[in-house]
Amino acid sequence: MSTRPLAIVGARLVDPETGYDGPGCLLSRAGLIVDRIERAQVENLSADFEVIDAAGAMLAPGLVDLRVKTGEPGSEPKETLKSAARAAAAGGVTSIVVQPDTDPAIDDPSVVDFILRRARDIGLVRVYPAGAATKRLEGKQMAEIGLMREAGCVYITDVDKPIVDSLVLRRVLSYSKVFGAVVSHRPADPYLSAGAANEGEFAGRMGLPSVSPMAERIMLERDLALAELTGGALLVDQVSCAESLECLQRAKDKGVNVRASVSINHLSFNELDIGDYRTFYKLTPPLRREDDRQALIEALASGLIDVVVSAHAPAPAEDKRLPFDEAAPGAVGLQTLLPALLTLYHNERAPLVDLIATVTLKPAQLAGLDAGTLSKGAPADLVLCNIDAPLVIDADKLISKSKNSPFDGRRLQGEVLATVVGGRVVYRAGEPG
Repeated sequence: MSTRPLAIVGARLVDPETGYDGPGCLLSRAGLIVDRIERAQVENLSADFEVIDAAGAMLAPGLVDLRVKTGEPGSEPKETLKSAARAAAAGGVTSIVVQPDTDPAIDDPSVVDFILRRARDIGLVRVYPAGAATKRLEGKQMAEIGLMREAGCVYITDVDKPIVDSLVLRRVLSYSKVFGAVVSHRPADPYLSAGAANEGEFAGRMGLPSVSPMAERIMLERDLALAELTGGALLVDQVSCAESLECLQRAKDKGVNVRASVSINHLSFNELDIGDYRTFYKLTPPLRREDDRQALIEALASGLIDVVVSAHAPAPAEDKRLPFDEAAPGAVGLQTLLPALLTLYHNERAPLVDLIATVTLKPAQLAGLDAGTLSKGAPADLVLCNIDAPLVIDADKLISKSKNSPFDGRRLQGEVLATVVGGRVVYRAGEPG
């Protein structure tokens, strides 16, 4: 792994901060971007630079993934911080935010410190913890939000467990506002969400217990009202249906401090992909109708949805090889996030620079991270990707310890050639990890 000054030449630079999408060369030294130069200036570089010829490949800020689950601490057979970091590097993801539903939960500053120390020891990508909103993620008593924030957690969430008690969520939003922390909340009424597939004709025909889109909309309306009441910053976690988009638009029009994320899975698949009970497609929230998927894509292109996440949720084979309604939900996604997102570019659904912003600049701004830009003085966290290269996803070859990928066998375009973190090449295609 190189620690020399780095020059990446002959690239297609895509910078979401400036909107630039065009040819250029980038220099980094001491972990920071120091300059952009013209191709003709390359011969004037001093001999101490390591030069990578991009040959026209896209050079963009490294991806920032706001929703990554690991099994560490507590369930290391699913995923460790190291295996997640290696998968992230192979996917061009240079910053990951790990979720607090570990054992013990990240509801205390000591666990935040553990995550940060482990990440420094691993030394691959940047790893940031999200802190639990309530103790043990039980939705009853607020966690030590202020102390966790001081220790280094980047936002607050109870992950997949909705906070049903409105008074508790109101307090979480109000208290987090004092510390400048965003509260991420899954809008899902638990009494209407005890199912495995989207409510409708398909689930009925398959005999699967179903989840109504109203479960999301009802809880979302409450969450938006509490965000308006408190002035707290709310991230709507993984919006999945068209009905929710109308609520979100109204709230944004009123000036509510709200942003929304969507998983790459809900942009890529619909309920019919479940097929003959394929459990790799069992997700939470469940895959919705095709018109919901199309509405999500349009909302992303318009900017109504701000951030795309991998929703990386590893599950070992024994937890997936079960009847559909008993199988664990979730899918791995760190290595498939970028090529799957590029499908929207290849299908002309959105400009490349706008799509890259949803996985770089926008999540970095939301979490308060110094990332997501190619500006001089920014950390040299970069991804070099041949966006036209065809690839077929083979789940068995994914680096994650778990192989539960709904993209298994899918044809995509976009091969990550190199990933750079702090000016250091942490992944090169074709080299052993």
